[in-house]
Amino acid sequence: MRNPDLDLMRRVLVGAGDPEIVASEAALRAAQLAADVDALDRLISDDLLFTGPDGQLATKAQDLDAHRSGAVRVVAHEPEELRVRQAGADVAVAALRARLTVDVVGTRVSGTYRYTRVWVREGALWRVAGGHVSAVPDTEPEAGTSAHG
Repeated sequence: MRNPDLDLMRRVLVGAGDPEIVASEAALRAAQLAADVDALDRLISDDLLFTGPDGQLATKAQDLDAHRSGAVRVVAHEPEELRVRQAGADVAVAALRARLTVDVVGTRVSGTYRYTRVWVREGALWRVAGGHVSAVPDTEPEAGTSAHG
């Protein structure tokens, strides 16, 4: 059976990404779009540290509550580029650029964003343990041209 979310992530993958992380990114996207709190609970580490576009740290509980209450509703999520780097047998870093439309406490926000996520294998599952999201300007420099490592 074909998985359109996984097919989409594979189409935007740059380089040879770990298939499990690509599948995890696809599952996370599907869970965000569906506001599937049970799936998000499985995909996010209990010890999550995530920095939002406003610079504020968020925990797993805060993220799940925002989806559960409808304070955050992902309306559209169009991946444009996914890069994955293994940092060991049980750690990987993913950088995803996507066009998003999100309702945040009744205000619709649209734009291009880049997520950086740290995926950690916890038992048999890959889960997001840390990350950051920020807005991407209309003219983003090519990967590897920034002065910031």
